[in-house]
Amino acid sequence: MVYHGEVRRACSRFVFVPAVALLVVAALTAVSAQFADSFVASRDNPAIAYSTGAVSDRVAALNQRILEGRVRLAFDVHSGYLRSVLDALEVPVESQVATFAKNSLQADLIRLDNPRAIYFSDSVAVGWVRGADLLEVAVQDPRQGGIFYTLDQKQTDRPQLTRNDQCLACHLSWDTLGVPGFFLMSTLTVPDDKNTYATGFSSDDRKNFDTRWGGWYVTGNIGSLVHMGNVPVSRTDQPARAGARALKSLDERFGVQGFPSHGSDVVALMVLDHQAHMMNLITRTGWEARLAASGDAKQVARLDSAAVDLVDYMLFVYEVRGTSGFAEKFQARGPADSHGRSLRQLDLDRRLLKYPCSYMIYSDAFDAMPPLARDAVYRRLWRVLSGQEPSKPYTQIPLADRRAVVDILRETKKGLPDYFKPAASQ
Repeated sequence: MVYHGEVRRACSRFVFVPAVALLVVAALTAVSAQFADSFVASRDNPAIAYSTGAVSDRVAALNQRILEGRVRLAFDVHSGYLRSVLDALEVPVESQVATFAKNSLQADLIRLDNPRAIYFSDSVAVGWVRGADLLEVAVQDPRQGGIFYTLDQKQTDRPQLTRNDQCLACHLSWDTLGVPGFFLMSTLTVPDDKNTYATGFSSDDRKNFDTRWGGWYVTGNIGSLVHMGNVPVSRTDQPARAGARALKSLDERFGVQGFPSHGSDVVALMVLDHQAHMMNLITRTGWEARLAASGDAKQVARLDSAAVDLVDYMLFVYEVRGTSGFAEKFQARGPADSHGRSLRQLDLDRRLLKYPCSYMIYSDAFDAMPPLARDAVYRRLWRVLSGQEPSKPYTQIPLADRRAVVDILRETKKGLPDYFKPAASQ
């Protein structure tokens, strides 16, 4: 599944099983060492109760508003409930990105001229395939992590989005840190006569651009950026590269009737790369804290490790540095400090964001982490921003950027601990 609702058919995981199966038994013995940075307990541990616990996500709230008659979803002959759902969930159409990889629940409908479109905000993603009989919606519940829903594309008076845990076949894995979550997959294709896709790899802002976006359309001004997008077929032993001509619009490749936007914006893809992994880190840290509440020393150590991973990613410590309607809308959301600075300001010359701290610190999921988790994250965040962490990955963050991040957080982040001192006193 490529991000949120893109449920890969179970069989697609095992296309190349013969070569892999011989290694499975040996690999299982090394799981604890290889995946120390993942949540390893059951999702139905009593402290978690993913399957039975109450949810308070934006989709559940929308369902309730529909039932009460406070929201009515309008049905369109070309896109069904898509536009109405995007409006109801406050997901901008400018966030549209498109993938033609056949690794989804709706793979039979996905082609180069009929890609799967994904729209997203800070906590919700909506997947739509033209001509499909359902919409897929994924949301980060503040407590329970990724929750997955589908909506039948049939006109009815009060449609309801139905929870679908079958999505966990792909969205609960090591790629999602062992919690129900999200990821973008960069896919290596094989020749058309093989009628399948080779395995790919997850993508986030720690990965080189030349390994990102295989199986995706990429539009916009990419300068000299080299990536794997816009290439329909590649050899599995050689990464695909962008063609000689960048795409300005999806209209150059296929008819876009029904699509609310004409792009698969490179800036939106970069933001989504970052956001998907960040959401998983927040969920994992919160879940580790719920287990650590028992006082078990080993579990407390796992929480501290999770907090380090979250803060490192939040501050873009390992980021690969490197004109769209999405960029303007994304930056306009703020919040901004009294100097007009915001953690949503894009850079795109040196790195993704101008001020190297993730805007996801404002998310409901971040605020909903157990106090034990938030305390661990804030302590680690302050240790890095204040210069108390002297190791090399952290010293690469310029002092001016650290000071700016502290100043912005002090003015815009509710609940920030008092020990985050003004920049002038550092």
